[in-house]
Amino acid sequence: MGVVAIRRADAAAVINAAFALTVALVPAGVAAVAPTAVAEAMSATPELSLWLALAGFLHVVGMLGWYDTVRWWDHLTHTLSAGLLASLVYGSLVAVSRSSGPVFWPGGLAGATIGFVFALGVFWEIGELLARDIADWLDIEPVLVHYGWRDTALDLVFDVVGALLVVGVDLRLFVEVAAVSPTATRTALVWTGQVVGAGSVLTVAGMLLTRYARDAR
Repeated sequence: MGVVAIRRADAAAVINAAFALTVALVPAGVAAVAPTAVAEAMSATPELSLWLALAGFLHVVGMLGWYDTVRWWDHLTHTLSAGLLASLVYGSLVAVSRSSGPVFWPGGLAGATIGFVFALGVFWEIGELLARDIADWLDIEPVLVHYGWRDTALDLVFDVVGALLVVGVDLRLFVEVAAVSPTATRTALVWTGQVVGAGSVLTVAGMLLTRYARDAR
């Protein structure tokens, strides 16, 4: 897909393809440098790399035109990507709960997972808006394309659908990976939540500043 994007001189698709490939290789990179226990857990869970690769592949296909021509393609990619995030979050919450004993999560593990994924989805959608505004300001092609508020709402709906599917079938695919170090997993969850919260606020601020700068020209 990256080669196709290069041949079409589609800069946005090239960047997205490069990013998708990098993300798909992260598990292998972690397994190569991580302590033995982590490496063994990662090697025993090849589904993570496959899921990342599939989600990235479908997204890049969408960037090459299918988002515009296949009306349900965006719903598919959001459901798949949100399902991956949900499975990672759910597995992490289960691992932390097992290690620490009963832990209170608003709405239980399922509710916390859905809420976490929804927050990540909101962060992503705000990022799309900022990318569009920066591109408009600089008069360049946006790396991420925003298709309107209806599309944003549907994206979030299918993010929740992906999370619901994971918690609905009680998918614990990545529990063993998260259970290698429950303390590190808990820290990662807390930090991710803080980054998403602070990042959303900063992204909105950046979006407002960009629009002000654009309108002031």
